[in-house]
Amino acid sequence: MQIGLLSDTHGHMDERILHHLQDCDEIWHAGDIGALSVTEALQQLAPLRAVWGNIDGREIRQQFPEHQHFVLEGVKIWMTHIGGTPPRFNPAIRPVLKQEKPQLFVCGHSHILRVVQDPGFEVLYLNPGAAGRHGFHKMRTLLRFRLEHGGIKDMQAIELGARARLEP
Repeated sequence: MQIGLLSDTHGHMDERILHHLQDCDEIWHAGDIGALSVTEALQQLAPLRAVWGNIDGREIRQQFPEHQHFVLEGVKIWMTHIGGTPPRFNPAIRPVLKQEKPQLFVCGHSHILRVVQDPGFEVLYLNPGAAGRHGFHKMRTLLRFRLEHGGIKDMQAIELGARARLEP
């Protein structure tokens, strides 16, 4: 199953994002969606799993949960927006990581693309960076990978182009 993972769009959607996600079987958005128009565009391409982030308002929080826990292709997954980073996970997250033991822990928030195997929690941490134009990141990014037979394969980090300066 081909998965497209993005985060921190902050209401921004463009053709580069849509192009790189067009062949995905599912799309995951790890929060800070910014506008329902983003999720509507993504849902035109594939089924969407999303969580709300700290900038998301009432409409988005009513439509999407803060946490998603699910199993897909034999892989146990937890997706949330603010989870911290290995080995310094958010203190509220640490006990749940220990108890739930997901194989894949997906976060957004930092705007920094990062893929790290954490040996302490035996979890693969994924943060796709930021696909939007708001924030301090220099390059807009997302991830694509396959879930297959209980594992993650063919991980691709995709650069969408430089974050454009926004007009004041």
